[in-house]
Amino acid sequence: MSATTPQLKQRFRGYFPVVIDVETAGFNHRTDALLEIAAVTLKLDEQGLLQKDQTFHHHIQPFEGANLEKAALEFNGIDPYCALRGAIDETDAMKDLCKQIRKQQKQAECQRSVIVAHNAAFDQNFVNAAIERASIKRTPFHPFVSFDTTSLAALAFGQTVLVKACQAAQISFDQNEAHSALYDASKTADLFCTIVNRWHQLGGWPLNNSQPDSDTHEHD
Repeated sequence: MSATTPQLKQRFRGYFPVVIDVETAGFNHRTDALLEIAAVTLKLDEQGLLQKDQTFHHHIQPFEGANLEKAALEFNGIDPYCALRGAIDETDAMKDLCKQIRKQQKQAECQRSVIVAHNAAFDQNFVNAAIERASIKRTPFHPFVSFDTTSLAALAFGQTVLVKACQAAQISFDQNEAHSALYDASKTADLFCTIVNRWHQLGGWPLNNSQPDSDTHEHD
């Protein structure tokens, strides 16, 4: 990579953005089951434009004692105990996800991963709770920093609902595929990349006086 090639580690102050979407059996991250998780990593191309890179995805078995809200299951259409889901143990899923993200983060020479999501606090809370249940000590994710595409879409397009924001951004969106973590994560990644790239094309980044941030995130 040449010295003039844009590098992801310089774009978000050393953070490695990971687009996350989860499907759950309710709204309470402490008590309700995590049923599906998808993650999309990102990279910069030779022109400094952000694009999707790799995708990680797991269907997850409800953890022992998990609450399953009937209304939530009717909404997302998931049968938690259907064998055809190919669901795996939550601990195994989270350990694999963290391992893969740490690998990608290291390759990008970034210091910490940050969750990008639509209504990010919801997804982040479920990820943090699952990581805690799995007793994972080396989580790549920052515990509270996140990039929320809801707020970014409101700024860029005047929309906060994912499908409407994608439509405003001229990103195709099949509502029949919605409420699949894999599909929604992919579309959220498309939306995030579109907003970041538009800001770049408008001349908002890199700043003329910008310098690579050399400090760590000890106090973040």
